[in-house]
Amino acid sequence: MSELAARLTEIVGLENLGSDAAVREKYGRDWTRFFPPVPSFVVFPRNIEIVLRLVKFANEAKISLVPSGGRTGLSGGAVATDGEIVVSFEKMNQVLQFNEVDNTVVVEPGLITQQLQEFATQKGLFYPVDFASSGSSQIGGNIATNAGGIKVLRYGLTRDWVRGLKVVTGSGELLDLNKGLIKNATGYDLRHLFIGSEGTLGFIVEATMALTKPPNDLTVVLLAVHKMTDVISILEVFKNKVELTAFEFFSDEALRHVIDLQGANHPFPEQSRYYVLLEFERTTAEVPELAHAAFSDCVSGGWVADGVISQSERQRDELCHTVKTLHRLLHPLRPTRMMLPFAYPRCLDFWQRSKEKLERDTRRSRLSGSGTLAMAICI
Repeated sequence: MSELAARLTEIVGLENLGSDAAVREKYGRDWTRFFPPVPSFVVFPRNIEIVLRLVKFANEAKISLVPSGGRTGLSGGAVATDGEIVVSFEKMNQVLQFNEVDNTVVVEPGLITQQLQEFATQKGLFYPVDFASSGSSQIGGNIATNAGGIKVLRYGLTRDWVRGLKVVTGSGELLDLNKGLIKNATGYDLRHLFIGSEGTLGFIVEATMALTKPPNDLTVVLLAVHKMTDVISILEVFKNKVELTAFEFFSDEALRHVIDLQGANHPFPEQSRYYVLLEFERTTAEVPELAHAAFSDCVSGGWVADGVISQSERQRDELCHTVKTLHRLLHPLRPTRMMLPFAYPRCLDFWQRSKEKLERDTRRSRLSGSGTLAMAICI
């Protein structure tokens, strides 16, 4: 055993140290495939004290550390390319405390996103941040990348649901940020500095997350759209009539790719070049009528060729699942991905000009109602 391995064993224990090639390959990368992972070791701390000891040792030994969550990110923040030690948080995965007065829950960073969603459901509440990788992504990684998902239009990003953080800085200090407070006007809110920092400022070792009341009777509508430039008009019409919880735009290439891989049926008898999926909450008895009126306006405007509205919870979930899996099912093709925060209508203009110029298969092009354009270019 090398001296480095011996020191790491002293800190984390032999059962929490990974050194073989398969483990280093698995934990040394995220969903990006631009750089080969070459970490020296992978460690699996079980508590904050061990993380503190790891960081202090790394400073003494002048060794770099790379955080690892569910490894579903696309920023490269979890890739170890130069002999670093990967710090995986998958064994720090517990719900520590629930506050039923202010509807907050304290969790460890390795808790899977879906597990937090299920915990909220058990308490009669709702954790709204949702995306394709919710079954494998971890809360710590969601916070480190400020993850969004398909419900950003209504519920915002992960940042909007973080009430407090405990972080271990690069110098080995433990900071307790905001302490789960709703109203805190004291000094700098360093919590927001760490959210989205992708591990560059330190390790997230505990998080206080807010929960909310569940939505009432969600309905999903899938629209076949003639032209990409009509998407903004469709969004404007529906936003003026119903309160949307999700709005996603994607191309027929992306939809057909998902359908082919899953062996599913196309939702429309005639294909269209583009599609819009939107979701709204039936808050009153008048909402379905308002949604139908919005659909009629879009048809009359010449923007929509056809539409499907969910008639059951199962159909709603199937339609949402199609959009959520676009990201995951394109992954084996190793596309070049871009997340572009443009204000309307610049995002659509950029997408159109990019597709015409690249002469490549932009299989997945997705626009959310929050004004973010996601492009996956399969080369």
